[in-house]
Amino acid sequence: MVIYYKSAVVDPPGFIYVGKDKFENEDLIKFGWEEDVCAHIYLRMQEGQTWDNLPAELVMDLAQLTKANSIEGNKKDNITVIYTPWSNLKKDGSMDVGQVSFKNPRLVKRILVPQRENPIVNRLNKTKTELFK
Repeated sequence: MVIYYKSAVVDPPGFIYVGKDKFENEDLIKFGWEEDVCAHIYLRMQEGQTWDNLPAELVMDLAQLTKANSIEGNKKDNITVIYTPWSNLKKDGSMDVGQVSFKNPRLVKRILVPQRENPIVNRLNKTKTELFK
């Protein structure tokens, strides 16, 4: 099952998706698109968007969803969420399910999430749809 969200902080809205668990995220990693940006939560970029120049509000939506969907991260304040283009993900047979590395560390950005912002998470959850594979 893939879970979809829409972020209306940009126009047209950002198309966000995530697997229901780390096993489904493995498939998303395997079959990603060049225009995807990842942080365990995926953004399908619009034509003309670049991963390193996304609006701050959209990046914060992605970071808040990442925090809210993390068992460990959701319990903590001041977490760092990293994101990178899908094409920069590196996965080999020695890695656990859900674990990735990066081909080029310079293509990784970080955002500090001081605390969970329930209004952001609630707004995004209202757009949530689940589709079965």
